Amino acid sequence: MTNSKHTNGGVSLPLNQILSGDCIEVMDALPENSVDLIFADPPYNLQLKGELHRPDNSKVDAVDDHWDQFDSFKVYDEFSRDWLRAARRILKPNGAIWVIGSYHNIFRVGACLQDAGYWIMNDVIWRKSNPMPNFRGMRLTNAHETMIWATKDEKSKPTFNYEALKALNDGVQMRSDWVLPICNGHERLKDAEGNKAHPTQKPESLLHRVLIGSTNVGDVVLDPFFGTGTTGAVAKKLGRNFIGIEREEAYREVATRRIKDTRKFDNESLEVSTSKRAAPRVPFGQLVERGMLNPGEKLYALNGRHTAKVRADGTLIGNDCKGSIHQVGAALEGAPSCNGWTYWGFRKEGKTMPIDLLREQIRAEMSA
Repeated sequence: MTNSKHTNGGVSLPLNQILSGDCIEVMDALPENSVDLIFADPPYNLQLKGELHRPDNSKVDAVDDHWDQFDSFKVYDEFSRDWLRAARRILKPNGAIWVIGSYHNIFRVGACLQDAGYWIMNDVIWRKSNPMPNFRGMRLTNAHETMIWATKDEKSKPTFNYEALKALNDGVQMRSDWVLPICNGHERLKDAEGNKAHPTQKPESLLHRVLIGSTNVGDVVLDPFFGTGTTGAVAKKLGRNFIGIEREEAYREVATRRIKDTRKFDNESLEVSTSKRAAPRVPFGQLVERGMLNPGEKLYALNGRHTAKVRADGTLIGNDCKGSIHQVGAALEGAPSCNGWTYWGFRKEGKTMPIDLLREQIRAEMSA
């Protein structure tokens, strides 16, 4: 993946680059309707009062950087409204955004999202399998963060790779509570002094799940709070394009080195499971029009109980019922509904084959 420039409406889009500057100003300079997905990890506004120490009196490396300090909730809300406005302008009509936060800020950001016109799809609880303990023992251990998944507006139809997420979850439907470890060990980036390069570096596993579930290969993913580049590194591995915005030079330097050392997976490995609902629609009548099945030809229920004849208009007739492959299958079985594509078969060389094979043949031709 190269630092290429993609043209959107005659305006260059800086792909696979880390842009320096204020995220609002940089996003305002990007072309409208140009980005497929935004992943945002904004300042949490932790409102820390003094230093935090462990029971052995050692200091906790907490988030006390200047970029996480705001004078008041009002100032933080104004900042949230401004960057969310800029982000929404550059999202494509079917684009979406993920915003992650803690109890300190996520509810305020969620209200700003809705006020800006975004449409919330889900909130996801990232439950940390190895959270930092609560050293003071004055409240519950903070073992989760919240992500909001929202579309540009209520009419948007965002990418959702349902089958791919189901496959990631051992064939079980992906839920809205994700148990993943925090970033530590070899994944935790260090500066020249051996300290954390960034206090809130997110684990690549979290971004992997987000990007597999809500983007496709070649999509443009923008991160307005790029930090040490987790979004960019995972995007590069998965064959997505990224745009990073980061105003802190130290973070940009770490992210640049990290992404340079990251390798994209091979194209065959990037293919993911897809839902049949997302595949092109093929009317049963097309099989008749193309001579793949002929009027008068018999179809056989794959359970062996019933037969029906194909008619010239792509309907079936079986016993005393007429209608679509779905309607006739349901009537013959006395069922409220029936998926005719998986219910009916045709005979070929003495074997009964599902008519769905013919549909898949047409789909393969359409995508070739």
